[in-house]
Amino acid sequence: MTDPLRTLRKLAQANRLANARLHRACAALAPAELTAPRPAFFGSIQATLNHILLVDRFYLGALEGRPLDRAALDKARLCPDLPTLAAWQATADLALVAHVKAQTAETLARIVAIDRGERVQHDRRDDILSHVFQHQTHHRGQVHGMLSATSVKPPQLDEFIVGDDHAARIEDMALLGWSESDLMR
Repeated sequence: MTDPLRTLRKLAQANRLANARLHRACAALAPAELTAPRPAFFGSIQATLNHILLVDRFYLGALEGRPLDRAALDKARLCPDLPTLAAWQATADLALVAHVKAQTAETLARIVAIDRGERVQHDRRDDILSHVFQHQTHHRGQVHGMLSATSVKPPQLDEFIVGDDHAARIEDMALLGWSESDLMR
């Protein structure tokens, strides 16, 4: 039987692992390389990473029933450096992991009101979570592509879900203090 809660938990954990791996790779770049103009939607690696954080903060706030926090979104949009961004992203990622772990089949089906300032959007919690994970993957892929044009080799970002990828995630799991049983339960 398919367990949507298990799938979403693994996606939340894979999201954290991929962001941590991507941030470690980006940390090897000179600050000028992070902010250099690039042919991408947000124009630089730093701006794209900032956007990922901004959207996570936006949706996590909505999922947790909080009103729109423009100040927190502006801080994410304007985050000037990778160490600060990586710390903020880790906090958001872990909050998302905790949020997903707290869900039930019933709460996943509930409608969430998303304050967009000028309007309120209403969507199912499971649909919002699916969107957040897709959004993250999409923009991490853009950063991955931009890294290809730098001195840093882009990291593998998709070795986190299936059991056969165990060897490829050992270091990442250790850095986050996670075990295989946490991920594969």
